[in-house]
Parts: sequence; C-alpha cells; structure tokens
Amino acid sequence: MAVEIVLLAPLMVAFMMLVVAGGRYVAVRGDIEATTRDAVRAATLEKDEGRALAVVADITAASLQDVGACSGPELSGAFVSGGMLTVTISCEVSYDGLGLIGLPGSKTVTISSSAPIDTFRETR
Repeated sequence: MAVEIVLLAPLMVAFMMLVVAGGRYVAVRGDIEATTRDAVRAATLEKDEGRALAVVADITAASLQDVGACSGPELSGAFVSGGMLTVTISCEVSYDGLGLIGLPGSKTVTISSSAPIDTFRETR
C-alpha cells in the first residue's frame, strides 16, 4: 500500500497542477471575451471615433485590472452608419508558480469581438 502511494502521489500532484493551469487559461480567456464584447458594444453607441476609443480604453482598464499583462485594446473598422467595429485585446496567462515541466512560463491569448453600428443613426 505504501509503494502505491509513493508512486501515485507525484502523479496526482502533477494532475492537480495541470488542472490549475487549465483553470487559469479558461478564466483569463473568459474575462477577455467578456471585456471585448462589452467594449465593442459600448463603442458602437458613441457618436464619434475618439469618444468610442476612450470608452473602449476605460472598459478595458476597469475589467482587466486583475488579469495581468494585457496589450491593446485596438479599435478597428469603419466608424460610419452600418459599419462594423472590432475590438482586439491580447493578454498573457501566467503559469508561474506551478512548476510543471513542459509548460511555458506564459501563454498569450488574443480575442476579437465585432459589432455593427446602427444603420439608422448619425455618427457625427
């Protein structure tokens, strides 16, 4: 019985670390997806591109302050009636402290979300 425990304990610890690494990845990815979706929707409600970019930056800063190292947001698309806006955000998922062999120190996650600008409203 003791031999089985000695042999299985490291495998169980490695499995638990793998579960934690997967959990970190899924949590960060979910946060980025929600933020890009909210930011692009808020940007489509603004009247000009400058205010839209400011709103996107504010939402991103407020939503992703606990995530870690993020770059962006990038707002792209045609800011005209009927146009399509896209917000892109990249963040790094850190695996520091897990001590797993074979996992990189971090992984970059890039998410984009798009939303249309209302066709029947003025953008200027």
